[in-house]
Amino acid sequence: MQSERVRRKRGRRVQEILETAAELFGERGFDAVSLDDVAEALDVTKGSLYYYFAGKDELATAAIETLGRDWTARLETLLAKTPGTSTERLRALIHAHVTIAVRDYPAALRLFLAPHEWPRAQYERVKALRQRHDRLFRTLVEEGVASGEFRVTSVATVLQCMHAAMSQAPLWRTRPGELADTLMMLVGVGASTLDACPHQTGSSRT
Repeated sequence: MQSERVRRKRGRRVQEILETAAELFGERGFDAVSLDDVAEALDVTKGSLYYYFAGKDELATAAIETLGRDWTARLETLLAKTPGTSTERLRALIHAHVTIAVRDYPAALRLFLAPHEWPRAQYERVKALRQRHDRLFRTLVEEGVASGEFRVTSVATVLQCMHAAMSQAPLWRTRPGELADTLMMLVGVGASTLDACPHQTGSSRT
């Protein structure tokens, strides 16, 4: 029983460290943050961080992977529960992505979406996670092109523009629904088409 309490306590502590580190890395950039900065933000000694992580690279990688797994899993769950056309599903995905970013990961978002910030030694691990996340969007855009719903010259260019815009979402005052509608124009879907779509629960125009 006691060991279970110890594990839960350790788990909570690790989560607190990861969330704090992700926020700092996201706000300042990986190179500008030291373990001393993380320790100061947590009001602990630098030495105590080594009890959980071997160093800054390992901490940053764990923070990115935890963020990425949680975020991607939530988007995958949403899509599994969202029927409809490619237009409806892509808009719901963008809306959810922006909502999660603004509400839950306003600063850490930059860390996950900025490959040049990733620890070099762990780059491939983090890259695979990012690709899993990006594949959700690519699949829907490609399906929409195949069905004739989307008018796209270059899928790669559309996705680059879409991710660039979404990565800045926490800095804007635009509501998730408004941004989702704007980004749908990248695939040739205008407001009149969106107005005709039955919006999914949790994916309103706001």
